[in-house]
Amino acid sequence: MNAQELALQAKEASRLLALVETPQKNAALLAMAQAVRAGARALFAANKLDLQAAEQAVKEGKMKPSLFARLKLDENKLNAVASGMEDLASLPDPVGRVLAYTEMAPGLTLQKVSCPLGVLLVIFEARPDVLPQIAALAVKSGNAVILKGGKEAQHTNEAFLKILTGALSSLPGGWPQGALSLVHSRQDAAELLKQDAYIDLVIPRGSNALVQYVKENTSISVLGHADGVCHIYIAPSAPADLAIKICVDAKTQYPAACNAVETLLVDAAWPQESVNSLLSALHQAGVTVHALEEEKERFPGGAYSQELEWHAEYGAPELSVRTVHGVKEAALHINRYGSHHTDAILTQNDKEAEYFLSAVDSAGVYHNASTRFADGYRYGFGAEVGISTAKTHARGPVGLEGLTIYKYRLRGAGQIVGDFVGPHAQKFTHKNLLQEDKK
Repeated sequence: MNAQELALQAKEASRLLALVETPQKNAALLAMAQAVRAGARALFAANKLDLQAAEQAVKEGKMKPSLFARLKLDENKLNAVASGMEDLASLPDPVGRVLAYTEMAPGLTLQKVSCPLGVLLVIFEARPDVLPQIAALAVKSGNAVILKGGKEAQHTNEAFLKILTGALSSLPGGWPQGALSLVHSRQDAAELLKQDAYIDLVIPRGSNALVQYVKENTSISVLGHADGVCHIYIAPSAPADLAIKICVDAKTQYPAACNAVETLLVDAAWPQESVNSLLSALHQAGVTVHALEEEKERFPGGAYSQELEWHAEYGAPELSVRTVHGVKEAALHINRYGSHHTDAILTQNDKEAEYFLSAVDSAGVYHNASTRFADGYRYGFGAEVGISTAKTHARGPVGLEGLTIYKYRLRGAGQIVGDFVGPHAQKFTHKNLLQEDKK
């Protein structure tokens, strides 16, 4: 089946999925979760094959260690995948929600109702747990999805697809053919990016190069983020123990993640003793701290350069550090050099925190918390298709709501526009019926 036929089949499936009712979706998710748990041995065996090839690629310098870290599938990840599916089954259906309800005139009503986007094309690298997470979100949101995984995770992706499609086909009545499919080659991806007649949204998950390639080679709407250059600003009032706890977590809990901190902005008024304690904790955690040569005394024990690339995403136990003077300078730095992903302020000053939360133009802005919380599962979305830094219909971790759009349903009783034109025109009432229902 070529790319056009695959996209057409997915489009036809999406029209059937839009009619699937909530109990059927939830039954599908629970069946998928059960199948994933039952198929653990096959999944780990497939992942082992991918890891063996990847390990050799790392040795040959053909793969970054951070990419290798994302590739591994273990019991924790597998349990998180299955639990995420079960959580999605317990969440409200995002489709069919009445977002607005207006009486335009007596007997003429307008509803704004959520509906599926249609067909998603998701192109991702390395992480094999992406496939089942997106498949589950597509089921709950009523979308068809075509997945293009990286060749480094091909065996694991194929194993997941076999298990999930098997679970869906075993349901009473089955599941629409073409609702979930997988391609492997770059040529397939390139051809799918041309299928704007059938595919409604492209979601690239991976490197900056991948995202830029997708944006430059398709006329389909693209949702995603190119970089994860996350910052933490340490204000003068931040307690040292709080800063150490949060900064170490944000950098070392999973350094390869896009929501790991990459730059610390330390206020000039933060005590040197606190700076030294933080740096010591980072060094003990195995983190390399990059600083400007001119700030060697402020940030001892680091790796120094005459200049630093402030838009650097290390994806490893490394970060940059810089002195700033006040929250306004910190916000300016972040808005200039950041990727509008997730940024945090550590402070005991509420007014300062509120300024930061309003001034920083990022999808996630945090006060006294680790940037690693930027995740659909942690937000309670069940899972996510990715994190969007775009200013479209969805921003931040994109879960169920971000995979829906809306349509307008107008119900009348024979009205025509001519009734509302001229000297004896009928008047529009534009009454908010949602507010009326709440009274």
